[in-house]
Amino acid sequence: MNGPDSTSKQTTLRPALGPELQPLEVLSAVHGQRHSQRRQRLAAWIAEQGGGLAVISAGEEVIRNRDNPFPFRSHSDFLYMTGFPEPDAWWLMRVNAHGETENVLACRPRDAEREIWDGIRVGPQHAAERFGMDRAIDIAMLDETVIALAANLPAFYAQMGSHQELDDRLRKWCDALRAKGRAGISAPDRIIDIGPAIARQRLIKDQDEILTMRRAAEISARAHIRAMQFTQPGHHEFQIEAELLHEFRAAGAQSVAYGSIVAGGPHSCILHHRAGNRAVLDNELVLIDAGCELDGYASDITRTYPANGRFTPAQRAAYDVVVAAQQAAVDTTRVGALLSDPHDAAVRVLAQGMMDLNLISRQSLDAAIESGDYKRFYMHRTGHFLGLDVHDVGDVKTPFAPGMVTTIEPGLYIRPSEDIPEEFWNIGIRIEDDALITDQGPLLLTRDVPVLADEIERIMRA
Repeated sequence: MNGPDSTSKQTTLRPALGPELQPLEVLSAVHGQRHSQRRQRLAAWIAEQGGGLAVISAGEEVIRNRDNPFPFRSHSDFLYMTGFPEPDAWWLMRVNAHGETENVLACRPRDAEREIWDGIRVGPQHAAERFGMDRAIDIAMLDETVIALAANLPAFYAQMGSHQELDDRLRKWCDALRAKGRAGISAPDRIIDIGPAIARQRLIKDQDEILTMRRAAEISARAHIRAMQFTQPGHHEFQIEAELLHEFRAAGAQSVAYGSIVAGGPHSCILHHRAGNRAVLDNELVLIDAGCELDGYASDITRTYPANGRFTPAQRAAYDVVVAAQQAAVDTTRVGALLSDPHDAAVRVLAQGMMDLNLISRQSLDAAIESGDYKRFYMHRTGHFLGLDVHDVGDVKTPFAPGMVTTIEPGLYIRPSEDIPEEFWNIGIRIEDDALITDQGPLLLTRDVPVLADEIERIMRA
């Protein structure tokens, strides 16, 4: 099956960034006024419910081994509402029925000895001013502060089921307040999950978020190009991964958004294969699914390319099917559509392509889809929302709206089997881009790295 013509589809495949996307030089600070505005919107919603105390934890450092912790990264909801980057911190927001609020940040105190080892802490003396809070307290005062703030409020608003420590603390706080009943103090009589209310905000990215995600996409695209141009038969997967990581960090990204997938040959048919010791061979494909995290925001790109810079005829035929499937999904990614709509569009193209390549029996397209025969070679969804989490808030029932960002990532994975022509064995292909939803259609933020087979071969020759 022939893929789309490289000239006729170029405008759609690489749309210009709209005028609403300002130059990267205007990228604003990570924290400041926008976090205050987010808290105000959440407070208005809590006031509509009758008021309460919002309680969100940043999380704790997790020990990797002995006294060596994993790199810390705040819980995404906490980061979204505060911008505060340190572990062992809590955000409290008291809201009464009239919408009057008090924002309190509990964090670790300054500690000269620990700071020699672990770095400078903000400390409560400076945290309130720097992060727009009404006041900040030593984390040691968390329990007594929560009890004082929650007195006579109807509800706690918290990340229900997120971690055991919070569940235990909520019970303790409620018990402590109930014990004050004879003094005329009432305890909250319910705990409401705050996650959905924050998710509704997080789904729609503001201008600063879009600029950050655009920058993350540009960094990740350069990393993919670097990996393509580095790759030769005989290079190991971990060596290719090193090229990605170098570009991420050299460009200022703080981390990977997820564990990078670098898969050569048969590994390209393993959806979440991590870079290993295997060397890629001549006439094999290399599948890379990798993106950086910048200021908390994820990028997510997948490209598949030939290790020697030239697709075999079978690889090219299968690759063009996936290109066409992605284009069908892009064409369906519109305001008001659901995540299932691009998926369904991609499945129709993939199933037809599988029949054309004699991977599944020839039948009507509807019958091939209804039978599920295509799932042998395509077993995942075509996209997910993207933001502070690589698999961000939102679900298949969430209609697309301007300001949302989703991935578009169809694939085709052909493992060796007696009923499959041998030239298709160990061909694993996935193509993934990040799409910003706009009223004019999707803007593909990750097309600085090519998709069409001719362009990939050309850039590898360069």
